[in-house]
Amino acid sequence: MSNPIYKDLPPVERKRDGSLYRMTPAQHKQAKSLLRRECCSYDDGNCLEQDDEDAHTCTQCISCSVCCKWFRYAVLPQLSALEAEIFKDRDTKRCVICGQAFVPKSNRAKYCPDCAAKVHRRQKAESERKRRSRVDN
Repeated sequence: MSNPIYKDLPPVERKRDGSLYRMTPAQHKQAKSLLRRECCSYDDGNCLEQDDEDAHTCTQCISCSVCCKWFRYAVLPQLSALEAEIFKDRDTKRCVICGQAFVPKSNRAKYCPDCAAKVHRRQKAESERKRRSRVDN
């Protein structure tokens, strides 16, 4: 049961030395929970992508390495904090407000995407109040 969408995904990312990215036990526990909830190929511990009439154990569930393309590109981005922690040799930052790790989209980013929306809304409201108070009557 070969899925063409799975075949079109890029290969799993590797470190500069060629090894796979590894997760700590706590990260692996979070990843397994995410995998059970969100992966469409996960079926009671088995992987449907590797299905050839035999039951194949999901390799991502038993490995502390990020080794499944589908998990890496379709499931893991749903939990961006975990993704940022695992791939932290990229430039990751901590949010000034909540302290959550995130991968910044620019070198000026100070807030995670969730907090950025709240801070922007608050700053915009303050700016508008200031602008309205300067109006002459």
